[in-house]
Amino acid sequence: MYFCQMQQPHFPDILGIIPARWGSTRFPGKPLADLNGRPIILRVWDQCLQAGLSRVVIATDDQRIKSVCEEAGAQVVMTDPELPSGTDRCAAIAAHSEESYVINIQGDEPFIDPKAIRQCADLLITHPDRPIATLARQETNAAMLTSPHVVKVVCDDHGKALYFSRAWIPFQRDRDPSSWSETYTYLTHIGLYGFKKSTLMELAKLPQSALETTEQLEQLRWLAAGYPISLGITDYRSLGIDTPEDLERARAFMS
Repeated sequence: MYFCQMQQPHFPDILGIIPARWGSTRFPGKPLADLNGRPIILRVWDQCLQAGLSRVVIATDDQRIKSVCEEAGAQVVMTDPELPSGTDRCAAIAAHSEESYVINIQGDEPFIDPKAIRQCADLLITHPDRPIATLARQETNAAMLTSPHVVKVVCDDHGKALYFSRAWIPFQRDRDPSSWSETYTYLTHIGLYGFKKSTLMELAKLPQSALETTEQLEQLRWLAAGYPISLGITDYRSLGIDTPEDLERARAFMS
């Protein structure tokens, strides 16, 4: 039996939640896929336990995931399979929690850096006027910046997100794209979110916005509704698993 020791809480008022669905279109059963001897979801959980949060909970809609995670010693909460997003699953759990803040950690990020989770937590605590926090990293690779699967973000001079897009933003009118990365510091989004709990409850009730449906980015709903988002810059490079091919790359990376 493998058990991962949880670190002494450094953030006693912050709850970590890892949403985990069975029914992925591109990779059904992904949370329980084997990554060098341990399911993906438990690899994520292992990393989160090192972040010093009050608790780490796995939110799932599938009994198979629940059974495997509980056997490993994880705290698991079953959520309604009809909930449309990971944010909604987090809100459903947070509604019954004692913590004042929530960090939503993607269930397909087995290499999530505990330091990145702590950075997101710090942003929430040090900027009480910004009830949402997330991260980005600097990127110069043109293939990453032109890919619609990689989300780009721009921020203001005070570290607040202005806009997220699948397009390469900001556009440089008078320069060839081959030189854009030499003249501007571009940022790609890391899909890690922190919320003030009361704000998370409000976000779960918001209708979809035109921007969100256009870009298919949930965070645009929050910006359109006027919620400020803190943006921290990290050197952590996300290595999520969306497909079986990604899993093979992750296995090679670990080896």
